[in-house]
Amino acid sequence: MVKENSRTESGEVEVKEKKIIEINGLTKRYNDFIAVDHITFSVFEGEIFGFLGPNGAGKTTTILMLLGLSEPTEGWAKVLGMDPLKEPLKIKRMTGYLQENMGFYRDLNAFQMLDFIAELNGITGEDKDRRINEALRSVGLLERAKKKIETYSRGMRQRLGIAEILLKAPKLAFLDEPTLGLDPDATNKMLGLIESLSRKNGMTVVLSTHMLDQAQKICDRFGIMINGRMIARGTIEELAGEKFNIDNKTYTLEEVYMKYFKEA
Repeated sequence: MVKENSRTESGEVEVKEKKIIEINGLTKRYNDFIAVDHITFSVFEGEIFGFLGPNGAGKTTTILMLLGLSEPTEGWAKVLGMDPLKEPLKIKRMTGYLQENMGFYRDLNAFQMLDFIAELNGITGEDKDRRINEALRSVGLLERAKKKIETYSRGMRQRLGIAEILLKAPKLAFLDEPTLGLDPDATNKMLGLIESLSRKNGMTVVLSTHMLDQAQKICDRFGIMINGRMIARGTIEELAGEKFNIDNKTYTLEEVYMKYFKEA
């Protein structure tokens, strides 16, 4: 994670982690239903943040608000220092979003699809072809680049979604249930690709999932959402210490999560 140094009034150096996402009291209501209920948390530069919770917890709704695709009822958020309500297009250009079900033009091949996306993002000339080829190579699709997307398995389409993110080279990526429906081999490959986004490419990643064992493998910190509320956030050690108050035992993320879930 990138850290910023500043000096306190006493002259001491204070090290601060740089915030890529800031959320304060963010709320989304649909009539009488509260989908997201006054959540507050931050995501720091260079980390993989595990956004955890069951289906319907409010994770996707939160991501849509951060991308400027849905307007909050209350509260505020900043993404890369910008207000999603005021600068949604700029935020979209500087972020990547892998949806649970990627919407590609299935009659195009992978190269054509990325070429189209590149043009939309102002990537042109020789640099465009180079970046497309590098992105496809990184996700293992270069040899299938001329095959129509309609012939791709779900895992291949998910990898193409990662290629789209690599092509844009954003500072921040939102990944919504990226391993859902994948077999174990495809899941491991996807987790490796996600980890490389942060560790090799320096990208900040928000991984929205309910696959706890997978999140534990690659995430630095976690936020747990239940019924629209952010009930806990921190590293696995911090979360375990808060609930179990035992220092000499290692807990799995599933054990920690279930403790919070049962007491929510």
